[in-house]
Amino acid sequence: MSRVTLSQWQMLAAVVDHGGFARAAEAVHKSPSTLNHAVHKLEEQLGVQVLEPIGRQVRLTEAGELLLRRARQLIESAASLEDVATRLAAGLEAEVVVAIDQVFPAAAQAKALERFSETYPQVRVQLHESVLNGGIEMLYDGRADLVVSGIEAQGFLGEPLVTVRFVAVAHPQHALHQLGRSLDLRDLAQHRQLVVRDSALRQSTNSGWLKAEQRWTVSHLNTSLDMLRRGLGFAWMPETRIAEELKSGQLKPLPLPAGGFAKCRFS
Repeated sequence: MSRVTLSQWQMLAAVVDHGGFARAAEAVHKSPSTLNHAVHKLEEQLGVQVLEPIGRQVRLTEAGELLLRRARQLIESAASLEDVATRLAAGLEAEVVVAIDQVFPAAAQAKALERFSETYPQVRVQLHESVLNGGIEMLYDGRADLVVSGIEAQGFLGEPLVTVRFVAVAHPQHALHQLGRSLDLRDLAQHRQLVVRDSALRQSTNSGWLKAEQRWTVSHLNTSLDMLRRGLGFAWMPETRIAEELKSGQLKPLPLPAGGFAKCRFS
């Protein structure tokens, strides 16, 4: 099944924001039939009805409201990242060095970089996938032109992009899930925690809950995800990176009444 594109979400948002296909078509300079086709294709790909007719207008279904609310974060993130990248490249630099935290939504990152490349095909992009203070250190050292991080850079102005939610998860067959009850942090302390190493060379720090007696520290988020799929530990993971695993049942949120979720804002 083909994936829903960012453009389809943008057209759905336009239809909702303008109260119908005709008004949205005028606003985004597309034909009503183009918008209609995009939305119907989106519904077909998702297998979910997102709009329902109300007289001559349309409104979101309950499922549509939930989906569009999530999609708007990606739309806004892509637009903000594009805008920053465009300003950086205004001087037509031969190369732009970008440090983006591994936690930042991959779809928004890829779309923004794709559009940047379409607009400035002659500009090379050096992308560093940083963790915690790694990107900020590159900015301070003058080794990065643009940084997207969940940590504030002192002395630099940032633009809010997106808030990412972290979820405590493990494989469904992990021992923590076999307890068959609500968990607390004391339970977690007896099992292996998977964490991603700060990529900063000088000012690396530990972040989050790190009190498990056993802990494996890796250098990349994908390595942690692979270990989670294999049942080798538990971890707090960005929800955007494990959506497929949660949907398919490869990973399961830990039943923590408190502390199972955390949020980080990126700018």
